[in-house]
Amino acid sequence: MKTVHERTAIEELTTNVLEARFENFNEAILENTKNRIIDTVGCLIAGANAPGNIALVDLVKNWGGKKEATILVHGVKSQAHNVAMVNSIMARSFDSEPIGGLLFGKPLPSHISGTTVMTAITMAEMTHANGKELITAMLAGEDVTCRVLAAAPSWTHVDNTGTVNVFGATAIAGRLLGLNEFQMKNAFGIALHHLAGSYQSVWDGTFAFKLSQGVSARGGIFSAQLAKGGWIAAEDPLLGRFAYYHLYTEGLPNTEILMRDLGKKYYAETQFKPFPSCRYNHGPIECALKLVQKHHIKVEDIKEVIVYVSHRGLDATTGRPFRIGDFPYANALFSYQYTVANALLRKSVLPNHFSEESIRDPELNALIAKIKLAELPTKGKEILSAKLEVNMNDGRKLYEFTDAPKGDQVKNPMTKDEIIAKFWTNVEYSKTVTKKNSEKVLNLLEKLEELGSLSKIVKLLVV
Repeated sequence: MKTVHERTAIEELTTNVLEARFENFNEAILENTKNRIIDTVGCLIAGANAPGNIALVDLVKNWGGKKEATILVHGVKSQAHNVAMVNSIMARSFDSEPIGGLLFGKPLPSHISGTTVMTAITMAEMTHANGKELITAMLAGEDVTCRVLAAAPSWTHVDNTGTVNVFGATAIAGRLLGLNEFQMKNAFGIALHHLAGSYQSVWDGTFAFKLSQGVSARGGIFSAQLAKGGWIAAEDPLLGRFAYYHLYTEGLPNTEILMRDLGKKYYAETQFKPFPSCRYNHGPIECALKLVQKHHIKVEDIKEVIVYVSHRGLDATTGRPFRIGDFPYANALFSYQYTVANALLRKSVLPNHFSEESIRDPELNALIAKIKLAELPTKGKEILSAKLEVNMNDGRKLYEFTDAPKGDQVKNPMTKDEIIAKFWTNVEYSKTVTKKNSEKVLNLLEKLEELGSLSKIVKLLVV
């Protein structure tokens, strides 16, 4: 028998997932968790009918199967793993759900919540779990995901929504399915076979940019279910010779991060996004909106716009020249030029600004042609730092700078009121869930730990 000191990281993580208790969580992380659930549900409502999603809902409906859980908004009942997949994909549709933050002393480039929140809601519906059980499973799973991601020395071009998110979904599903320690460890081993994903779909601006978000939810649930059925898998899916860190990262992980304060601190994402679109865009968007508000800019008076961003931002898909491809709304979501032009022209950045009609607007595209990108000196600056220079026809040069766009959890966090306002923006845009039902959902989510089941929330979120 192994001593405590001989236990592997995956064994310690497994134990912690199963031994986590609601009482372990402090008020700050509980508030963050409820805010992220509210925000992610709002993002799902906005994305319910986004391009590609109806076809996916119809596909799952045609597959049929046991009616274990509900595709929110649409009301289709199907097997939990497929339901969680669709719910997660809908939540990612405008790329505006909660994201990483500063954890373990470094920024995490993550989109975890879109997978974990929807996995937890789906599995809680299936297993008739109460609110406390949902929160506990979700935070235990997210803690695994954050630790596994943060421990990596560097990342390849694999989209981590398709890798680490699977481990979090597996933990959540396993916990709510009542797996024992042996089964849970094997569930993580099975999850190793579901890791995938590439930034190529983001780079190309395709429907599939949001696919890994949902495939991770499906893979995690399947892994937990198969382990419950008795399957045995990889002994160490993290540190084994052909395991996660050797396949998907560059170099040996910091295993101390995997174990630091395990069971004492639970880590989760902490950044909220005020606008739809890639987080890289938010600095330039914020600068554009401030300039419009300060100077009452009319786009016809603009001669040239220069967007200064970090080297990393320029090297990302956001730094590519804007073009309208086969899937225009993804092209727009991941473009500095589009989102800055949109902010200057429409004086806001809202979900409806990513419709094909809005994207093809001749006035907006004429403004995009005036926008140039340049590298901001990164010494002493953050990755999301941005400077906007707007040169006017009358000779004026207008400037705005930010090194902490709204949503930065330390320097410029979104307030509770701003998170709720964003929720209502998504509801109003979607025109699916009624205002009355949305208000009830908000009230129930605010007291989630008091709920005996998720049935009321699910019913209110079905049109």
